[in-house]
Amino acid sequence: MKGLEEVDLRNRMCQHAHGNTLSRRDLLGQMAALSAGIPLSRADFLAVPQAYAPRQQRRAAPGRLPPPPASALSPEDDQFLNDLEHANFLFFWEQANPDTGLIKDRCNVRTQDTSLAASIASVGFGLTALCIGLMRGFVSYEDARTRVLKTLSFLWRKLPTHRGFFYHFANMNTGERVWDSEVSSVDTAMLLCGALTCRQYFQDRDIGELAHAIFDRVDWTWLSEDTALLSHGWTPEMGFIPSRWDYYSELMMMYLLGMGSTSHPLSTDAWFAWKRQVFEYDGLRYIGSFAPLFIHQYSQAWFDFRGKKDRYADYFQNSIIATEVHRRFCLELNPQFPDYSNALWGITASDSVHGYVAWGGPPATGPIDGTICPAAPGGSLPFLPAATMRVLRTIHDHYLHAWCRYGFIDAFNPLTDWYDTDVIGIDTGITMLMAENARSGFVWDTFMKNPEAQRGMETAGFKPHQAPPVTL
Repeated sequence: MKGLEEVDLRNRMCQHAHGNTLSRRDLLGQMAALSAGIPLSRADFLAVPQAYAPRQQRRAAPGRLPPPPASALSPEDDQFLNDLEHANFLFFWEQANPDTGLIKDRCNVRTQDTSLAASIASVGFGLTALCIGLMRGFVSYEDARTRVLKTLSFLWRKLPTHRGFFYHFANMNTGERVWDSEVSSVDTAMLLCGALTCRQYFQDRDIGELAHAIFDRVDWTWLSEDTALLSHGWTPEMGFIPSRWDYYSELMMMYLLGMGSTSHPLSTDAWFAWKRQVFEYDGLRYIGSFAPLFIHQYSQAWFDFRGKKDRYADYFQNSIIATEVHRRFCLELNPQFPDYSNALWGITASDSVHGYVAWGGPPATGPIDGTICPAAPGGSLPFLPAATMRVLRTIHDHYLHAWCRYGFIDAFNPLTDWYDTDVIGIDTGITMLMAENARSGFVWDTFMKNPEAQRGMETAGFKPHQAPPVTL
C-alpha cells in the first residue's frame, strides 16, 4: 500500500484539478500496482501537414524514409488506425507548451482547458508520438526536430530532478514541481523511453547528445541502494515511498532500462527479485497481478518481447493470453452489464462517473459498472488485432460522443449515457503507440536499436524463442 502522504497528495491534486476526482496514482497505490499528467496555450497546427524537410536536408530527415512494411490489417483497418493516430498526435502537439515541451496528462475536450500541470509520463509518450507523427507525415521534419530539441533541452537544463529522476508533475510553463509530487521511478522510465526513441529515430547529433545525457544522469544505484526491488518514488519531505516494485506490472521497462545503463547500472539481481504470480481463468494460465489491463501494455509499447523469452516467460505471448482472459471476463459480466459484448469490452484504470477508478479483472477489481475504456482494447492492439479492432470500430461508429478531436475520450458508460469530458495523455499515448506497433512495429523497431535496450534485455537473460501458436 502506498503511504498516507502519497494518498493525501493525489486527493489534493485531483480536488484541485477536477473537484473531487481521485487520481490514477491514488487508486493504483491502493492496489500495490501503480502507474501513471495536465497547460497552456494551444499551438497552431495544420490539420494534415504535408511539408517535410527542405530539399537539401531530405536525405538526413527520418521523415523521408520509406514507410514501414504493411501489416496484416485490412486496408480499411489500417486507414482507421491512421486516422486514430493522427487524432492522438494532435493531443501531444497541441496540449504541450511549445517552449518547454511539457505535455498535459489530462485535457478537458468539452471546454477550453486552462490547467497548468504536466506529467513526465505524458512527455515520454509525446516524444515517441513525434517520431510516429514525422514518419506518418502528420508533422514536418523541421517542426518535429525543433519540438524534440526544445523538450530535451528543457528536461536536461531546467526541469528539476533528484539523482536524475524527475518529479511526477510539473508546471508546464516553468517546470516547477506541483502538488508536492514525488520523484517517480516508473514515470521517469516512460520519459526515458521517449527520449531514447527520439535519439534513435532522428540520428541527430544534438538530439542524441541530450538524450544520452538525460539517460546517463539517472542514478539507478541510488534507487536500489538497500534492496534489489526499486521504490515507487521519493519526496524531499518524506524520503523513499515505502511501496516497492515487487510484482509483475509495467515495472519491466524500468528494470530493463536500469540494467541497460552504463553510468549507474542496476544489478542483475533486480530482474529476478520481483514476483511473477501465475493466474488461471477459463483454462488459460498467465503471469499477472491484481491490477488493471494496462500492466500488460506499457512496457511493451517500447520494448519488443516478440520471439524472446527469459527464464520465466514469453511476455508477449503472456500479454496475448492476459488480453484474451480480460475479454472473456468482460463477456462473463454481460448478465450484469448488457453493454459488454464481443464487440464492446475493455476496462482498465480510467475515469468514471464517480472519478478515477483502477478497475479491471479477473478477478473483478474496482466498482465495475458497465463503463468502457477505449485504451483497454487500444493498448492491446498488437496482442489481439481482430478482437480489439472490432471494439474500436464499434465505439467509433455507434457511440459518437465517445470520439473527439484527440481520438477517443477516456471512458464512457453506454448504460447510463455518461461520457467523459477528458482525454488522458498516457491512455491516448498507449493507444497511439500500440496502434503503430500493430500496423508496422515501428516503435519496437526504432527503440530496440538503442544499445541500452539491447543491453538491458541481454543482462536479464532474454534469448530467442519460437513460441508455439497460442490456442485461445
